[in-house]
Amino acid sequence: MLKDFVTYDGFAIPAVGLGTWQSKIGDCYNAVRWALDAGYRHIDTAYDYGNESDVGRAIRDSRIPREQIFVTTKLPSHVKDEVGAKAHLAQSLHNLGTEYVDLYLIHAPWPWSDVGKDCTEGNIAAWKTMLEMQSRGLIRCCGVSNFLPSDIRPLLAATGTMPAVNQIRYFVGNTQRETTSFCEENGIVVEAYSPLATGNILDNRVLAEVAERYNATVAQLCIAYCLNKGTLPLPKSVNKERIEQNLAVDFVISPEDIAYLDGLEGIESHR
Repeated sequence: MLKDFVTYDGFAIPAVGLGTWQSKIGDCYNAVRWALDAGYRHIDTAYDYGNESDVGRAIRDSRIPREQIFVTTKLPSHVKDEVGAKAHLAQSLHNLGTEYVDLYLIHAPWPWSDVGKDCTEGNIAAWKTMLEMQSRGLIRCCGVSNFLPSDIRPLLAATGTMPAVNQIRYFVGNTQRETTSFCEENGIVVEAYSPLATGNILDNRVLAEVAERYNATVAQLCIAYCLNKGTLPLPKSVNKERIEQNLAVDFVISPEDIAYLDGLEGIESHR
């Protein structure tokens, strides 16, 4: 049985969530239904993915009580003001068909169309708005995504409140050590999106050799690696069998193999 992650403010997040980035309408609905049937209780989506409605419909059709499912969505990366933040949260709640979202994240510290732009003041405005919406019960837990320590510190300085979660790209060979260390030191849960490197490491022969020692698939090894490193993985799939396999990761990787996997920086570009 996989153990929940607990945020510093006391919210339990089920380990291993279903990622839905790049899951098309229809495919996303099926994936969420299969995931819930398989035992997932954590679904990750975003306004910009365009599939919040599929996620919400699948949850309703599952007949699993809403309070038993942890739902994450995200404020679009370009929205950096109070009015926009309120409007987009309202739209996401409408799309999902729910009265609240369990985790709401600022999708990125800058617009995807202008990566690296200094949006400190806008992020602070969005963060203050999210905290207000949390106090009203529309959000249970507030966090960020793709934030470096330098992006997080101003939020704390302006509000006294640290994000409970930072969702970052994280997988074998790409562990963003500075950011993960900062989050660990400050009690921020690190969620690992693209734990399979968007599929780019599934055919890697080196990882296949390690996975074989655990009678596991490469995907299962990569997901277990995230868990063994104290991060919460969000594997994405629209394949029923793989969705089920990706939850069967309750095994411990030896310290020797963890050290070996830790040393595989840049493995994404090698087969």
